[in-house]
Amino acid sequence: MNTKSSLRILQAVLLPGRQQLCGQRPKIQRRYFRSSLIQQTDGVYKALTEMRVRTPWIEALRQSKEDKTQNANVPSEPVKPDLTPKRMSDSHFKCVLPLAQDPWLLDTYANSSGQIRLGTLLMDLDALSGVVAYKHTGEGVTTVTAAADRITIKNQLHEICDLELSGQVTFATGRSSMEVSLQIAKAPSNEAERVKEEDVFMTCAFTMVSLDPITKKPVNVAPLRLENDAERQLYARGEENYKSKKALKHSAITQRAPNAEESALLHKMWTDSLAFRDSFNPAQKPNNVSYMSKATVYSAQIMQPQYRNRHNFMIFGGYLLKQTFELAFTCAAAFSHTKPKFLSLDPSTFENPVPVGSVLYLSAGVTFTEPDLNGGTRIQVIVTTKVRNVEHKERKSTGTFFYTFHVDNNVRIMPQTYGEFMRWVDGRRRAQRVTASLKANEEAGNTHDTVGTASTERVTE
Repeated sequence: MNTKSSLRILQAVLLPGRQQLCGQRPKIQRRYFRSSLIQQTDGVYKALTEMRVRTPWIEALRQSKEDKTQNANVPSEPVKPDLTPKRMSDSHFKCVLPLAQDPWLLDTYANSSGQIRLGTLLMDLDALSGVVAYKHTGEGVTTVTAAADRITIKNQLHEICDLELSGQVTFATGRSSMEVSLQIAKAPSNEAERVKEEDVFMTCAFTMVSLDPITKKPVNVAPLRLENDAERQLYARGEENYKSKKALKHSAITQRAPNAEESALLHKMWTDSLAFRDSFNPAQKPNNVSYMSKATVYSAQIMQPQYRNRHNFMIFGGYLLKQTFELAFTCAAAFSHTKPKFLSLDPSTFENPVPVGSVLYLSAGVTFTEPDLNGGTRIQVIVTTKVRNVEHKERKSTGTFFYTFHVDNNVRIMPQTYGEFMRWVDGRRRAQRVTASLKANEEAGNTHDTVGTASTERVTE
């Protein structure tokens, strides 16, 4: 290479703008951070995400500021929803997740083991419940998730397949709340076919509440018009769930003190814990027993607008379900030193909304354990969530969630303080209700998954 060539190369490096000064535009080569097709999903299927988020965040912020300026002194008129009775079929909605057909969609649902993350499916279920609820109420009201009444695994999935998500309103009396029943099932190969009972993977029910978008006060929505025996049966089940939730409040440990049987169990655990701490007592704490104070994990995170709901400034309930489930899973795994299997989410409440930009604090702790009839142990984990603004001047409880897992080994939780003993009693009562509910379902011919006897690999976690 001669001297002139070397000089030209040096000038090109040190004087990148020289070509422009000479009137020549440099050629710009565009480079992108990704070459694959962009998937517009945050773990929630696109068909559901598009119905949840309708306005870009920056535009929603600008519109909010304009509305505050323009409507500061304008009195708002109360919302008047259409109260004409609706059919169940009016709110029915279903969509198919083509996980077996679309590897990039499956990529957004997969965990490190190549299994389907249950947390992402919980997000889908909550998004679906919103779609169903708005089909019943119309767009004039604000509808929020008030509670996840129960989520149960019916039959395990043993292969990656397309999943059909479906649901409808099954209980509405004409007041502000309604029950939305949903299910996830293996999608039939033919769209005209109905889902088989043995292909139903998960069932759940959400309680949705409609509010005035301005005053945030509850507003009445249309009642249901029942057309056949099948709908009347679904409605009766929803009515029974409604009564059970009311009864649940009266049996809470804050409302009802331990009875004689529970007191005897607490006294036995208390004397055992004293013996374990006494260095002169030959009794030793078994290796499979852990103190409740050592079985808690925590998490904290800032709530970003990418996980907002359709009303833009509050966090989407499905995202909160996903976070609480994954922390509960982590807690059960840390406690048992094995990989837990999800059994159910028991009636859980969303107490207060979580604003975008706030800090969410989560705490997950094991509160009760019991031997499973099919071997192993059932572990109950309670997750409590609290929210604070960034300045940490305010604090609110936002929800309490109760998850039940199964593990193959034999482990046991032991409370030590009065508060822990009360949580143990509350967990035991909850486990007894779950057992009674499963027994009633079996007597009615409704099956549920007995994970302890599963013989093949499952593809969800």
